[in-house]
Amino acid sequence: MTKVLAINGSPRKNGNTKIVIEKVFEPLQQAGIETEYFQLGGRQVHGCTACGKCREIKDGKCHIKNDVLNECIEKILQADGLILGSPVYFADVTTEMKALIDVVGYVTRGNGHLLKRKVGAGVLAVRRGGQLHAFETLNNFFLISQMIVPGSSYWNFAVGGPEGAVLQDEEGMQIMNTLGENMAWLLNKIND
Repeated sequence: MTKVLAINGSPRKNGNTKIVIEKVFEPLQQAGIETEYFQLGGRQVHGCTACGKCREIKDGKCHIKNDVLNECIEKILQADGLILGSPVYFADVTTEMKALIDVVGYVTRGNGHLLKRKVGAGVLAVRRGGQLHAFETLNNFFLISQMIVPGSSYWNFAVGGPEGAVLQDEEGMQIMNTLGENMAWLLNKIND
């Protein structure tokens, strides 16, 4: 069965980023695609130190004390598609999401480009601005990893400050729905 993993980089476990991810999940689930949600934000992670052990040992793991990110790597490798979600902090993704991007990118690229041809999509919850730079951060990870990135009807973000406010952004919710539809279509074409 086709599977999509979503990783939430927000320390707010039930905040706007989770709502946005769940909106993308709806059309995926309607298309019969299995979805899995992983809460990364708020957990202890360590960014890449470029120690090179992952590339020397070649076991697909980070060798600094990074149990949470190694768990993410395992889950990502088992999935056909990946959604990375983050709120926008100072015009970029959260520190947890950036640590994930750096560690997962270094490990998977150094172990034979393990993400090649998986489907990847980034989604953001934004209060006011900075979302395009954060969106670029997510897409740069997908593209350098040789992943396939589906589009939507606009850039993948929804606007809202307080928890739940993104639900009032009708266009943002439609963007997430369209993204889920396009991701489902793409995954089904790839797996035919």
